Amino acid sequence: MIRWFTRLVRNLRIIPRWVIIMIDLSLIALSCLIGYLLRFNFVVTDLIHYNFEKGVLLYTACGLLAIVLTDSYKGIIRYTGIQDGVRIFVMVVLNLVLVFITSLVSVRSESVHVIPYSVIFITFLSSFLLLFNYRLLVKYVFSYYKYAVLKKSRILIYGAGQTGIITRHVVSASHRMRVIGFLEDDNFKVGKVIDGVKIYGARQPDLVELLKELAADEVIITAKDFPLDRKNELVDACLNASVKIRTVPPVEKWVRGELSINQIKDVNIEDLLGRETIQLNNEAVRQDLLGKRICVTGASGSIGSELVRQLIQCAPERLILIDQAESPLYELEREMARLAPKVRIFSYLADITNQDRVRSIFQEHRPEIVYHAAAYKHVPVMESNPSEAVTCNILGTKSLADIAIDLHVQKFVMISTDKAVNPTNVMGCSKRIAEIYVQALNNHLLHTNQHKTSFVTTRFGNVLGSNGSVIPLFKRQIEMGGPVTVTHPEITRFFMTIPEACQLVLEAGTMGKGGEIFIFDMGKSVKILDLARRMIQLSGMEPGRDVEIVFTGLREGEKLYEELLNQSENTLPTHHEKIMIAKVRSYEYEEVNRYVDLFHELVNDRNELKMVALMKELVPEYRSNYSRYEVLDSK
Repeated sequence: MIRWFTRLVRNLRIIPRWVIIMIDLSLIALSCLIGYLLRFNFVVTDLIHYNFEKGVLLYTACGLLAIVLTDSYKGIIRYTGIQDGVRIFVMVVLNLVLVFITSLVSVRSESVHVIPYSVIFITFLSSFLLLFNYRLLVKYVFSYYKYAVLKKSRILIYGAGQTGIITRHVVSASHRMRVIGFLEDDNFKVGKVIDGVKIYGARQPDLVELLKELAADEVIITAKDFPLDRKNELVDACLNASVKIRTVPPVEKWVRGELSINQIKDVNIEDLLGRETIQLNNEAVRQDLLGKRICVTGASGSIGSELVRQLIQCAPERLILIDQAESPLYELEREMARLAPKVRIFSYLADITNQDRVRSIFQEHRPEIVYHAAAYKHVPVMESNPSEAVTCNILGTKSLADIAIDLHVQKFVMISTDKAVNPTNVMGCSKRIAEIYVQALNNHLLHTNQHKTSFVTTRFGNVLGSNGSVIPLFKRQIEMGGPVTVTHPEITRFFMTIPEACQLVLEAGTMGKGGEIFIFDMGKSVKILDLARRMIQLSGMEPGRDVEIVFTGLREGEKLYEELLNQSENTLPTHHEKIMIAKVRSYEYEEVNRYVDLFHELVNDRNELKMVALMKELVPEYRSNYSRYEVLDSK
């Protein structure tokens, strides 16, 4: 019976209006009968003597007219509210008036009361109570079976602290979920009860079995400052038990200081990668950038746009944004105008290789600090178009650096990549040559006592969520039902968040004196195959069954493993344990400049083999991988 009713509630949409009218008329007739019974103390012979059936018929007929006139039958019963109650009250009042008028007419014409006045008023009260309360009862039944029976999930909350208790109340109020317990690492709390809910140990080796035993549907993480390794352990246990996992945002991100059920979000793969967030000296950075004129190239890209967002918090005198992507630059300018209307923003649609255009921008604004994020970065695309990599990444950097010196820029911070280390592709080698040029130029200026501009380089790995990175690609492939494409089963990469990468860039700009290449402790490298599997599982699907993983083979120039240092490089420590300075081979400026001039000639010549051969000559550790340029290595 319960199953049948549950199925009926699930499938039932809206009750036909004629059914509601019939139910209302039946309750009005019942109310009138109750009025007669109360008036005559349940003596049936008196009811028959007063022709109660005529009175019930009259009241019901007038009720039908009142229902039609007031449209009281049109409300959807499961959503009954105050307005419906008012409409029903108006209907029963109109019914009372119609019956009263009919009774008066009957008295004057036939000197007979069709229905006693006392019965009229008793029926008025009882009909309102029955009509309104039956609607509330139906609403409650629908609500109960919809939320309490049909869709109720069993929830475990990780963290039995204040945030966990608040989350428990929010979850319980939703009527769609039921909290069946708390999970805690603190053994002192394990076994105790909070608000009737038991606390279970989360560090037990058979956590997967506990989740299955409790038939948990979902785990919500509420713990603050949750260690990344511990979070990964908990997520792995949940995935192995086929339990969904979500997380509560930090208190400072709650809307108006209150947590709502909509703020509890699914755990993303970005939450599980990298390492513990590195704390940087943000106040020193702020003081260094306060009131400065700052230029960002590649401003609308993944790194550039986040740099702009962080720079604007440091209250610079002005920000000069340069990019050749029109729409993203326009959107960034609008965003900055909304976030910091007092900071002067100047955006320029320009190519950094256009020396005259960039020089005119610098002459107008005289930037004191330049963050150079503009670059071509896609390995396979640059492998097919080496002249573009040379033009943008090498010649564009040289042009920008030379202009910075001419116009007395104080600091020039170049953003490089881990692909510049032992490069196996054109893109990585072009970034390594850009590193070499700015470092040699800095040392040349220092040795010739012309050191007015300090050149600093930052080198880091892949950033999560950047344009063209593997994670957005996997997300799109999973949404489409697969397959998820992985180049090689053993391929690994380092990952860091975009905000973290930009904090490193700002810190390097403050810390650097000139000539340094700063590298970052990237933590552990991540196996891309494992990343793909976890992303599929976090989406509620099973790899190999719901979404296939297909190996496509390494692309041109692609490495199996990324590195932050080559075999001949070491590091020097800085005041921050996670930031180091790479000890790299030094180059003479005249030699490097001669090579760069040759690149300029070869770009115009469009001889790609000569161009790549020259890159290999300047960077001997450059060995092509899965590329047509491997033939140059054999020579």
